[in-house]
Amino acid sequence: MKQHLRVIIVGGGLSGLTLAYLLSKEGISATILEASSRLGGRIQTLKGKNDTPLELGATWFSDIHQKLISILEELGLKKYPQYARGKSLFQTKSFEPPQEFYIPETAYPSYRIVGGTARLIDALRDRINPQQIHLDTRVVSVNDKGDEVMVETQNGMEFRAHNVVLCLPPQLVGSRIRFSPELPDDVSKLLPTVQTWMAGSIKFVLEYARPFWREKGYSGMLYSHSGIITEMYDHTNFEENKFGFTGFLNGGSSSYGKETRKQLVLKQLNELLGKESSHPLIYSEKVWVDEFILDGNQVVSRPHQNNGHPTLQRNYLNGKLYFSGTESVPEYSGYMEGAIISAKKACHEILEDK
Repeated sequence: MKQHLRVIIVGGGLSGLTLAYLLSKEGISATILEASSRLGGRIQTLKGKNDTPLELGATWFSDIHQKLISILEELGLKKYPQYARGKSLFQTKSFEPPQEFYIPETAYPSYRIVGGTARLIDALRDRINPQQIHLDTRVVSVNDKGDEVMVETQNGMEFRAHNVVLCLPPQLVGSRIRFSPELPDDVSKLLPTVQTWMAGSIKFVLEYARPFWREKGYSGMLYSHSGIITEMYDHTNFEENKFGFTGFLNGGSSSYGKETRKQLVLKQLNELLGKESSHPLIYSEKVWVDEFILDGNQVVSRPHQNNGHPTLQRNYLNGKLYFSGTESVPEYSGYMEGAIISAKKACHEILEDK
């Protein structure tokens, strides 16, 4: 019976938590094993000094992301459009004034989640038995034991279940987990070549006491080919009483230290938006190259390389092992929508096979 089915989910990001939630609605017990000390994966919302929700990870979605919107509605979460009114800036050369342009109101806006993207993670977590969530629990091996699968962790724990679902970047699966019996050669060769979305990105956030850029008629939107900031957006909250920016730094800035990056960010903003930008309440950043997203240099040459590859659509270990996660599906790979799609797919396959 489905109620006696046990599932182990490796990875506590959006796909893993969504899968656990979907399975719980079917009366199926799912245990989440998360290697890091927090849930959320590539979703990470920082609270500023004024409690401004500032996104260091996944942030935006649109009306085409219907699976994500559906689950937000199901969980009672609300969305709101990204602020884009006023003058936006485009820097082509450091020695020339920036170009100013206006983005027209559109019928297809980008959205953010009211209260921050981490609200989605929190809402899913709150609907899962907390005793089934294990943090700081890195999986090192997955072994076929006939009717069950045994999962071993770095801290010596053993878990057994009828199914194991891998909800983490495929590149980490290939470099961190041993399988017995070994996965087929085509799978082992593929895993290092699957691009992990956001890996290598440097995202920054700034919090301010007031929205001085709005007061000057600016949208807060910036694109640059010359400064350390390559793109930036207004990050004011839904209630419009907490203010800030979020954006991305150029890849070459990874060679600098955090303090140097901060000074270069403030220098660029001071030149573009005025001296008020030089005094943020906080500056923070996230360099997405930690051990929970990337293991060494990726063998990739293009964005989304091998995301949704047919090899990731199959199950292994005699139907007991599944790949999930946003890189595993061909639709909206790398995005929150892809994570939801992958969780729904894995849930359907587990239920269909029983």
